[in-house]
Amino acid sequence: MRPFSLLLTLVATVTLTNAQFHKFMKGGSALNISSWDHDVMRFCDAYVDKQCGQREDDKVESLPGQPDCDDDSEAFDQYAGYITVDPKAGRALFYYFVEAVNDSKSVPLVLWFNGGGYWESHSSLGHGALMGQGPFRVNSDGETLSPNNYSWNKVANIIFLETPAGVGYSYSNSTLDYEEIGDKKATEDSFAFILNWLQRFPRYKKRDFYIAGDGYAGHCLPQLAYAILHNNKKCNNTHINLKGIAIGNGWMDEDDSLKGVYDFHGDHTLISNDVRNKILFNCNFTTPIVLSPDCLDYLNQASEMVAGLNLYDIYGPPCKPSSRTNISIGGFDTCSHMYVESYLNLPKVQEALHANITSLPYPWTVNSSVIKEWKNWYPTITPLVKKLMANGTRVWLYTGDTDSVAPITLTDYFIERLNVTEQTSSYPWYSEGEVAGFAVGYENLTLVSVRGGGHFVPSYQPARALTLFSSFIKQEMPPRSPH
Repeated sequence: MRPFSLLLTLVATVTLTNAQFHKFMKGGSALNISSWDHDVMRFCDAYVDKQCGQREDDKVESLPGQPDCDDDSEAFDQYAGYITVDPKAGRALFYYFVEAVNDSKSVPLVLWFNGGGYWESHSSLGHGALMGQGPFRVNSDGETLSPNNYSWNKVANIIFLETPAGVGYSYSNSTLDYEEIGDKKATEDSFAFILNWLQRFPRYKKRDFYIAGDGYAGHCLPQLAYAILHNNKKCNNTHINLKGIAIGNGWMDEDDSLKGVYDFHGDHTLISNDVRNKILFNCNFTTPIVLSPDCLDYLNQASEMVAGLNLYDIYGPPCKPSSRTNISIGGFDTCSHMYVESYLNLPKVQEALHANITSLPYPWTVNSSVIKEWKNWYPTITPLVKKLMANGTRVWLYTGDTDSVAPITLTDYFIERLNVTEQTSSYPWYSEGEVAGFAVGYENLTLVSVRGGGHFVPSYQPARALTLFSSFIKQEMPPRSPH
């Protein structure tokens, strides 16, 4: 299990023993970031195949339960299907692509993915496309869709990628692959996906390209971005016009993760000051993490204090299917994942999406049911982010301020590690006439907080998410004025 999974387990588990802790860490291994420049050479040999005629085969005419479009100016094309990234193993990644509603021929191309691995193996089709920034939301009947007025394809062309294999509809014919997933394999496959996808959709080859994601994507996304920069300089593959990356409530540095969580819990009075202080005094959260018996005792006390909370949105209700009070402050239904799972397991939906073509022996789920371990990870991603910034790649870190799983304190501590100079002082930014959070500008780095945003900002605060995303791809700071 990778460290971010450990973080979630420590926070959410009421009792945790040292034996459980060591079991969690078994099979995982930390990687030396200094070896990255050598390791990335293998990306030049990424698998690329001809994709002639497959774009037309992937076109989705309409999704079951999709609402009628009464305004032609809001119409858009959508595609879905598989890209093979390793023909020998039979490994293929599933994607859902929505073109922009206004001018798909000129606006940027954006790749979105949600985390990866064990606890945080969220499907971008589920959490992203159908619960977040996609054009539709699944209704509570689990069979019909409603339009999302704040879909990101109003300003960009969006690819939702289910990665790694074992997440969502993505699969491998070799089940051993599910036991070998880690940072390296996830990055290699995502990179191969991009190269092959651009072969299938060649009109996007020269388009401005951005990558965005949340959670553990804060770890995998910079690795993918750096692989693209290396590809552009060293390889004979398609040149990818990478302009920037955006990470939402990301996990980027192991040393800061747990300390940031318990600082946030203490600052928001989710745990007592006494327990918080004893955790910080007795627990060693620096790499390698070692938890003493006293530390475990206080962590368990903290877990008892937050039991029953929605840790992804501390002021919102947890999902209770029999309850009528599952709506967050921003209007998000916290049981949406149940509706999405019902919808994406309908045979007619899978047929429309050209999905599950191998008849997977397990149902589609929002979080992977087949990935049990994360084999390897980099304890910190700081050096890669510094290299991206030095190469002129714009980095945006945005964070919903009600998330306690990867809270804003983690991002603050990470920026301190980057040791960057502030260029634009902190100011309140606006969306729909209201203060939406604060923004700070650094050289090639922007920090944006989202007021009332939980872990999945596009889900909990869709209007504010669209405003910040629009600013991101326009290469502008978020709006300073309510008008």
